[in-house]
Amino acid sequence: MTKTEPKVLKSRGEPLVHIAKRDSVSIGKKIFIRAAAILCAMILNAVFIVIVTKLNPFEVYARIFAASFSRPMLFMQLLRDLTSLLCIGVALAPAFKMRFWNIGAEGQVLMGGFATALCMIYLGGKIPTGLLFLAMIVTSVLAGAIWGLIPAFFKANWNTNETLFTLMMNYVAIQIVAYTVNILRGERASVGSINQAGWFPNIWGYNYTLNILIVAVLTVLMYIYLRSTKHGYEIAVVGESERTAKYAGINVKRVTMRTMLISGALCGLCGLILVAGDKHTLATNTAGGNGFTAIIVAWLAKFNTFYMALISFLLVFLEKGAREIASAYALNEYIAGIISGMILFFILGSEFFIQYRLVPRRRSDKADQNGKGEE
Repeated sequence: MTKTEPKVLKSRGEPLVHIAKRDSVSIGKKIFIRAAAILCAMILNAVFIVIVTKLNPFEVYARIFAASFSRPMLFMQLLRDLTSLLCIGVALAPAFKMRFWNIGAEGQVLMGGFATALCMIYLGGKIPTGLLFLAMIVTSVLAGAIWGLIPAFFKANWNTNETLFTLMMNYVAIQIVAYTVNILRGERASVGSINQAGWFPNIWGYNYTLNILIVAVLTVLMYIYLRSTKHGYEIAVVGESERTAKYAGINVKRVTMRTMLISGALCGLCGLILVAGDKHTLATNTAGGNGFTAIIVAWLAKFNTFYMALISFLLVFLEKGAREIASAYALNEYIAGIISGMILFFILGSEFFIQYRLVPRRRSDKADQNGKGEE
């Protein structure tokens, strides 16, 4: 018997393009990619508007722009809404950079607002205004810090799942606030206008100007904290590798609890500015879902607080514009949501092209493969 020669299997063709991670991208190129993504989204939205609504897309875009910039009051309202979202994003930045997935910002904000409301209700008018504000700041920060520390303590000592833990803490906070609101105001959905003794002062004609100033300062301080301090360095090392951090002599448990203490405290402070400087009420939806939207803000900005300000501005601008065109043109709210959502989708997609590049297969590779196939 003769020995049969093995069959030569033809290798499958290589893909025409493959994905490669970029080494570095200049700021100019990042701006170009994001601008191109927004332009593509606007073109696609224009086609969608013409087909579905039969409206002039330029008029629709003008209306979106006017919703925030046609009057000074509308622009200030844009900044007001931006501050709460940005404040939570800034609060999440250190935790996320440490790879501690804090999904409990909604509950931490709610507990900060809860502590603020109680101070305003029971202490307002009974102690000097300066002491009242001090009590509001201390209790709101402490309430948020405790709500953030609890899951961090369990994570540091028993390696529990922080995502599920912080998420469930949201529901506990909601039930605590709902129970308290029912006691204070019967079965109403919220506590009515809370004692004006605890309201932020009117500055430049607006009660929420102080909110904007506070969050602007926090944005700068958090940037410095993460980039230029020993604590920021430890957070970065723990986020990259816990083993490396331990080898470098960093106490991972202490860093974990300290970072979540800061994250929760800032969320609690956001609860303070929402209750005392904006809504002047307490309800289970005081945070307004920003605790979850801020996750997108923090992630897209790569924990850079200045980028967070820009992304927060864009998200709030789109949300206000979507509400405006839905009202002005009697559109279904879902159509307005699709228009803003499409822009956000393209922005999210642009991050892929910032991090990676598509490399086409070279002609020499094709020739080599064809030669192998012929053999």
